[in-house]
Amino acid sequence: MNQQAIQLRLGIVAMLAAAFLIFYAIPNWVSSPSNVRNLVLSPLFWPYILSGLTGLVGLGLVIAGRRMSATTEPVNDAIEDPRAGLVRLCAMAGLMALVFWAMPRLGMVWTSMLAFAAMAFLIRTRHPVTAVVCAALTPLVLYAFFAHVAGVAIPQGILVRLP
Repeated sequence: MNQQAIQLRLGIVAMLAAAFLIFYAIPNWVSSPSNVRNLVLSPLFWPYILSGLTGLVGLGLVIAGRRMSATTEPVNDAIEDPRAGLVRLCAMAGLMALVFWAMPRLGMVWTSMLAFAAMAFLIRTRHPVTAVVCAALTPLVLYAFFAHVAGVAIPQGILVRLP
């Protein structure tokens, strides 16, 4: 299967998934109280945002697939050792267990930073500097929004606390 077919199929599946979520799953399975004053705090807001973004990404994949030629070579390298994938899968399971162990001690923000960075290096990212910057900034920005703007308590650790 060439890259064009992969892009088109992924895009169509993403748009179908977004349509399913927006028109059926969220209205029928996500309950929201009628007295929510702040739209951002509504249980319906973020599922609709993420579903809409999924649809936009799917549309982007379809457009990118249409612009590609059918003879484009796959961008992924051939797998040299198939057991390496199994080793990385086991390492991810170990990382998840470590996250659950570290969460009460370090808190959600610091644990998320470390887990993001560890996962980026576990999958051998081609952009390590970007991964480290995102690992540090994304949890901090989310903490700042939810703790200081939305007023939602974020679990803090025993060892380290954020303001």
